[in-house]
Amino acid sequence: MEYKTIVVHLDNGPRSAVRLDLALACAQSFSAHLVGLFALSEPHYPSYALAEAGAAVEEAARRVRAQSAKKAEEIFRAAANRAGRSEIEWRASSDDALEATRVSARYADLVVVGQYDDNAKADPGVAPNFGEELVLTAGRPVLVVPYAGKFSSMGKRVLVAWNASRESARAVHDALPFLQKADLVQVVAFNPAKGDEHGDVPGADIGLMLARHGVRVQAAQQHAEGLDVGSQILSRAADVDADMIVMGAYGHSRMRELVLGGATRTIFEAMTVPVLLSH
Repeated sequence: MEYKTIVVHLDNGPRSAVRLDLALACAQSFSAHLVGLFALSEPHYPSYALAEAGAAVEEAARRVRAQSAKKAEEIFRAAANRAGRSEIEWRASSDDALEATRVSARYADLVVVGQYDDNAKADPGVAPNFGEELVLTAGRPVLVVPYAGKFSSMGKRVLVAWNASRESARAVHDALPFLQKADLVQVVAFNPAKGDEHGDVPGADIGLMLARHGVRVQAAQQHAEGLDVGSQILSRAADVDADMIVMGAYGHSRMRELVLGGATRTIFEAMTVPVLLSH
């Protein structure tokens, strides 16, 4: 398996440039076709504004959106030119960001999006749960880039959070192109319990499978019953100087209700390095 089509979602936030550079680096590493997708979430206007001047409000929003898309395209093409990438494609959608990105994701090998910043000074133009909803519904691996920090390298030292679940197994397989290129991959079973389908030695079987794929892997266990798994993952990532985390995403989304597993929510709220998640 290789990544041959990568989609990077761009919005009005200042961190778009950071994840664009990261996506370009991934495209370069995997000789992949890079799709830049500009899409914003549907705006919500006060009912009185729509009642008094609905058509004018919507027309003004369309103009602003078109101007933002044009600016994003200029940034995308300039960054691709600097990186020497010609295998690129630009898309700007007027559909809601979640739906537009989900559609593009179905025809890609990897999707790159940004972590939402609750304290951002500028509105990025996407809903707070955009990333979480995408991970749970896209059917493709999603690489989430933190809203803070610089990432001069990614995928050299990878931490895999392993719990022997379907989601965890899918994440590991979806991340194989990264894992095979990594200098070191550490697979850690956090708080493994008997009967969790880990086998006799938690982490050993997945470590052997990865080794057969040519991955330079270490398998380990970590027990810290008084600390939630999400916090353990972040702490371990810092301890081993990981520049990327791979993990399964747990939760469901239906009827405007988003319910995430505890570790997944912690990672979305407090990630410090890029995280590849699969559901």
